[in-house]
Amino acid sequence: MSRASGVPEVTDADFATEVIGSELPVLVEFTADWCPPCRQMAPVLSALAAEEDGRLKVVQLNVDANPGTTNAYKVLSMPTFMVFRGGEPLRSMVGARPKRRLLEELADVL
Repeated sequence: MSRASGVPEVTDADFATEVIGSELPVLVEFTADWCPPCRQMAPVLSALAAEEDGRLKVVQLNVDANPGTTNAYKVLSMPTFMVFRGGEPLRSMVGARPKRRLLEELADVL
């Protein structure tokens, strides 16, 4: 998987605990090994996770390995970013984007 350093991977098995049950807002990247834009996003997510540590939890979910969660949220394109707060999905964004734009889209959540 196009792993972003410092960004944990979540699975179908721990999604409820790690994302739904999180005290902090969570940004989930639905990603896949075969997805070039997902690889482009790895350094962006690493930077975001470091800068927003304590305010925002950033995680990745491999869609191929975790079809249950992927299907539950009707994720069809990679990468898809979903923001969860209080266990609820607030927003879904599809496609790679620069960090500045990602931060703008997260401004009202943080």
